[in-house]
Amino acid sequence: QVQLVELGGGLVQAGGSLRLSCAASGRTIIASPISWFRQAPGKEREFVAGVNWSSSNIVYADSVKGRFTISRAKGTVYLQMNSLKPEDTAVYYCGAARVSTIATMSTEYSGWGQGTQVTVSS
Repeated sequence: QVQLVELGGGLVQAGGSLRLSCAASGRTIIASPISWFRQAPGKEREFVAGVNWSSSNIVYADSVKGRFTISRAKGTVYLQMNSLKPEDTAVYYCGAARVSTIATMSTEYSGWGQGTQVTVSS
């Protein structure tokens, strides 16, 4: 079973930056698309960015294009977040896709970790 762990969240001022990481727990080897999702209080979990196993395919949500960058190195997937806005405040999760293509539906993913809190103040 795939189990992922999210790290790197914190409190930052608007316009600042944070770098999140998503790593496999235990002996799990990541060999499928990995995507970042986020969930704010009272809202559904929404797609942020995804990358396939070889980094040959990358997808971003319109809300973060030009500000966030997803990358993959060995067993860790990173999310570099620049020009952060208060509306980016949420718990960020990563999951492994059940299929070979990058999906934007949370129901297509598994191995969710506990998430990491990102809070952007104004």
